[in-house]
Amino acid sequence: MPIDPYILLLLGTVGLAALFPARGPAADVASGASTAAVALLFFLYGARLSTREALDGLRHWRLHVTVLACTFLLFPLLGLAARGLVPVILTHPLYQGLLFLTLVPSTVQSSIAFTSMARGNVPAAICAGSFSSLVGIIATPLLAASLLGSSGGFSADSLLKIVLQLLVPFLAGQLLRRWIGGFVTRRKQVLGLVDRGSILLVVYTAFSAGMVQGIWHQVSPARLGGLFVVEAVILAVMLLVTWYGGKALRFGRADRIAIQFAGSKKSLAAGLPMASVLFGAQAALAVLPLMLFHQMQLIVCAMIAKRRAREAASEVTAPQPAATTRTAVCTGTRSG
Repeated sequence: MPIDPYILLLLGTVGLAALFPARGPAADVASGASTAAVALLFFLYGARLSTREALDGLRHWRLHVTVLACTFLLFPLLGLAARGLVPVILTHPLYQGLLFLTLVPSTVQSSIAFTSMARGNVPAAICAGSFSSLVGIIATPLLAASLLGSSGGFSADSLLKIVLQLLVPFLAGQLLRRWIGGFVTRRKQVLGLVDRGSILLVVYTAFSAGMVQGIWHQVSPARLGGLFVVEAVILAVMLLVTWYGGKALRFGRADRIAIQFAGSKKSLAAGLPMASVLFGAQAALAVLPLMLFHQMQLIVCAMIAKRRAREAASEVTAPQPAATTRTAVCTGTRSG
């Protein structure tokens, strides 16, 4: 599977920060620009999210509750279980980043894309991803306050920054959506560049601060390899639980596909800005697990989506005996 081009841009930004980190006044300018970019990013999120579509999606509440439980309950439990791997496999800073990864909301775009590719319930995936992003603006900082605490760089000031830098712009976008929603919708490509450019700026600022403080001396290739294995196990567990758990809860195949892709992934776009607010100068190591997990989930979920699509195609094209078809029709008629 090809590497996501945006991941290459992120890695290039990390390399740029390693070679030319922002220092002194330049660091202050980069930090201010990053703060403004994050606020703009969440303002655009608010302006894009259709309140009516979100309310309509509540009719499928069992599916959305299942996805939210996977995202904000099961994922964090796996993150807490990984605490036993410190310090043998993970360093404490890497574990803090891994735990933060499990608190981040689900994706929207890739969940929809993979659900569509696998012939699943696309409207459900749209609503599930949107609900997760909306809930995550509040749930992720609260979970971080509870699970990370002061050791993760979280404090009352961090909570206030979250409210002012993320929640307030998001609500402002929602309030102004009536007047600017059409404009935002018509210019998705341009605003998409703004989104990605904002995240790149956040990454550059975070990794510049990390270089200046020398925190990269804390990470060795063996530690990165251990982190990769741990994240692969977490992703495998979530993919299995979302698929077979959906079956146990008696969801149809299309709904199970939406649950699997929306409930097993984490949003890089939402996680990076939050990490920059929550961790400050320590954000470089905090976002490293999220960046690694993001690429891993894209590769694995793309393979699964193609497999689900082949299975659906074989079910449609497989010939059925005439007697079986008549029996099924008659049975359906009697039950009706």
